[in-house]
Amino acid sequence: MTLYQWFVFFLFIQIVHFLGTWKLYEAAGRKRWEAAIPVYNSIILMKIIGRPTWWTLLLFIPIINLIMFPVIWTETLRSFGKKSSLDTFLGIITCGLYIYYINYTQKLDYIADRSLHAENKTADTISSLLFAVIVATFVHTYFIQPYTIPTSSLEKSLLIGDFLFVSKVNYGARVPMTTVALPMVHDSIPLTKKKSYLNWPELPYLRLPGIEDIKRTDIVVFNWPVDTVHYFFEPKGRPGVIKPIDKKSNYVKRCVGIPGDSLSIKDGIVYIDGKILELPERAKPQFSYAVALDGKTPIDFEYLLKDMDITDDVGYKNESKDTLIFRALTAAGAERLKNVPGITAVTRIIAKGTEDGIFPHINDWNQDNMGPIYIPQKGKKVALTTQTLPFYKRIITDYEMNDNGEKNDLKVTGNEIRLNGKIVTDYTFKQNYYWMMGDNRHNSEDSRYWGYVPENHIVGKPVFIWMSWDTNGKGLNKVRWDRVFTTVNGEGQPQSYFKYFLIILAAFFVGEYFWKKRKENKN
Repeated sequence: MTLYQWFVFFLFIQIVHFLGTWKLYEAAGRKRWEAAIPVYNSIILMKIIGRPTWWTLLLFIPIINLIMFPVIWTETLRSFGKKSSLDTFLGIITCGLYIYYINYTQKLDYIADRSLHAENKTADTISSLLFAVIVATFVHTYFIQPYTIPTSSLEKSLLIGDFLFVSKVNYGARVPMTTVALPMVHDSIPLTKKKSYLNWPELPYLRLPGIEDIKRTDIVVFNWPVDTVHYFFEPKGRPGVIKPIDKKSNYVKRCVGIPGDSLSIKDGIVYIDGKILELPERAKPQFSYAVALDGKTPIDFEYLLKDMDITDDVGYKNESKDTLIFRALTAAGAERLKNVPGITAVTRIIAKGTEDGIFPHINDWNQDNMGPIYIPQKGKKVALTTQTLPFYKRIITDYEMNDNGEKNDLKVTGNEIRLNGKIVTDYTFKQNYYWMMGDNRHNSEDSRYWGYVPENHIVGKPVFIWMSWDTNGKGLNKVRWDRVFTTVNGEGQPQSYFKYFLIILAAFFVGEYFWKKRKENKN
């Protein structure tokens, strides 16, 4: 929905509210017109039902308002003596329209000084749960979101089994676009594989101000731009359905290119504007290596792989077993292998030739050698030709809209490019874009395969590892204590602050114990 459509929808809701409640306002000693003024009517309604004015804000926060509306309907009914279980049920099941029946057919006895305390333990429990869900949803949406590392694309920096807190504040919290969805779940209902949201209505993209911009080498959580699903209400294998932006799968990669950059990859090394991209100390890029063996010297590979913390696959290149292929190995690991007796050579594997699956899918590049590629910047103009179009076609047709808030209509006839019916020779970008890659260069599905990440797909910045669980694939699950309570970013190697947390926690409980003792002695 466009902003204009949302404005019309908002006015319609105000009319519905006025028609269904104006007599209630009058019965409560207010003026009839007060039920018709947008926002102001909500403030007055809070006074009528005896609830704080700031509740009005909750009615305009997506997702949270879905929880608040049934609460307001119920509170309104109870303020006029309709407090039976049937009244509550009818108020909720009719989406508040039961209030119309009360407004026009019932004698309206306003209870100005009704008790706001729960009448029984069940009601008190429900009230507490609703409040907890609202607070948790607000924090989850606008401040901190938990996230689990599912793959090894950032191995050595972030490990499979790391549980992160992702900050929405750093880059600015994105207002949910999907307005009707279950709180605190992503695209599907747990254990059901059914989608947890409705595609309509959707809010236009809006992001609150952040405290920093995305910088090169930042680790970023974002919605996978090309994500579709194949199992929502359809057998697997049928054409997928396009998800709303904020319901696309969450990915985490390292940003290696920001808007305005010219990016190239040469033999696996990233270059920005012709210079090698300097990675932070904590980043440990990994590549595939071929390790040649002399075939005579015994090597305890089980110990070696465990001691070097090799997490990706290792296997023989061929039946002669004279060469091992390490799918992911750091430069330091490669140097160590060179000094192991029985190993004659350690050679980094660099992709040759071309690959069809490499962006922009024109069969010119491979995963280790590609570019230069311009990273689009908001407001910048690029020439649009049949040669440059493959780089920007998805941006124009999928990521950006025309001035009417509708999908762009792009057609190519020979060398002629038409956009929304007009012949064009250039295009101006409407938002920023980023280039995301995994540190595990040969085991990461990233921008090399599907291109740019739009700004409106950015979720947040991982800042803290609160738990790390090592599954290691052998059933010997254990906690990685050295990673618990470590920061994701920063200078130097990660340091666990868990022991300091335990000291503070112990001090709190000891202090609380003596405080209570002191109060008891005074009494």
